[in-house]
Amino acid sequence: MTEILYLFGTFFRIGLFAVGGGLATVPFLFEIADNSDWLTREAVGDMLAVAQSLPGAIGANLSSYTGFRYAGVGGAYAAALGLVMPSIIIIIIVAKMLKAFKESPVVQALFAGFRPAAAGLLSAAGFGAIALSLYNASWGLWFEFIRWKDACLFIVLFILIFKFKKHPILYIAAAGLAGAVLGL
Repeated sequence: MTEILYLFGTFFRIGLFAVGGGLATVPFLFEIADNSDWLTREAVGDMLAVAQSLPGAIGANLSSYTGFRYAGVGGAYAAALGLVMPSIIIIIIVAKMLKAFKESPVVQALFAGFRPAAAGLLSAAGFGAIALSLYNASWGLWFEFIRWKDACLFIVLFILIFKFKKHPILYIAAAGLAGAVLGL
């Protein structure tokens, strides 16, 4: 029961400060990985890959997977509920307040401040995922610090995504197939 409450509290805190959506939870998950023995940065990277390729909200997928790893099905529910509960509470409060204060300069300034905060959290998540995917922590020789197969796949997919703008599921399937063929 204490694991369930711990997960709920941890993800409630993450939900309070993960402005910008599910990817904004990634820096918080890295923090958990750095400060706990039940989650590693490599596991966060694996969870991120799985969560982005599954239907549903990325943050909910990440929290559910983390909770399940730590405390089973009950942990998955507790972590997901903890993550979304602050949003539900804040949305209800903001919706009631916006009716009365939508023209207020203070409210306008708050929303203007949220945009760069969300951009910063999403950028940190993106750069963290790139570093986790491409950096080889066990490098011996100077040129082994990058996972070269992964880097090439990243560059090819990056170019294809911006050049052809096809449905994301095609790129996910292509990346999975390439990963299987290349042994990534």
